[in-house]
Amino acid sequence: MKEWWVQVGLLSVPLLAVYLHIPPPKLSPALLSWRSSGSYFIYKNQNIFYRDSTGAVGSSDIVVLLHGFPTSSYDWCKIWEGLTQRFHRVIALDFVGFGFSDKPRPHHYSIFEQASIVEGLVRHLGLHHQRINLLSHDYGDTVAQELLHRYEHNKTGSILINSLCLSNGGIFPETHYPRFIQKVLKDGGLLSPVITRLMNFFFFSRGLGAVFGPYTQPSPAEYWDMWTAVRTNDGNLVVDSILQYINQRKKHRDRWVGALTSTSVPLHLI
Repeated sequence: MKEWWVQVGLLSVPLLAVYLHIPPPKLSPALLSWRSSGSYFIYKNQNIFYRDSTGAVGSSDIVVLLHGFPTSSYDWCKIWEGLTQRFHRVIALDFVGFGFSDKPRPHHYSIFEQASIVEGLVRHLGLHHQRINLLSHDYGDTVAQELLHRYEHNKTGSILINSLCLSNGGIFPETHYPRFIQKVLKDGGLLSPVITRLMNFFFFSRGLGAVFGPYTQPSPAEYWDMWTAVRTNDGNLVVDSILQYINQRKKHRDRWVGALTSTSVPLHLI
């Protein structure tokens, strides 16, 4: 019996080694098209992916889109064309640690850094003197709240916010209930690096599917696109670091909720 367990153990070592080094899936034609239509700018020493489309003639309105966790700017692909019919400029980025942007590790991922990256992109595009409409989702909502705080307090380099639309985000920490796996990962410990390395498409799609309604489930191809974007540049290995945003929401609750409750900026919640 002892020899049998030894043999199983010896066999599992190379199998586990192979599993941990499975290459990321190839980009689908849709993801390839999305990436080829975008560009990069450098924030400090990080390459940040973004898309910038010129849209409606006769309009001067600009909208910047802030995506959710754990996905990317590709979240907006289905409404991109519709937005270009309404806005003169439609801009979206992949936050650091997401999508096609760099995913450094170890790295202290923070909402404050992501907000500074958005400000950096607006400056890079020469739009820092123009008023910007923000449309955000999930994780992007908290980034938008920090941008709103900076704007309301006239911080140097802050974006001139024309309007703000927040969708499906935990903007009030006391009403946000993270999933069990998120709790485990955000609290760090010995399990986090193990879980991030053992994460695969099955567990990813099952976990993400739970946040969709029964009639809005993504197709298998859409799940694969989301997973592929996560796996690009080994993004699965930084998920636990990014999830610290849940703790940051609690710590900076007064700053970010206060920005919403006291703002004079036109505000819409979805």
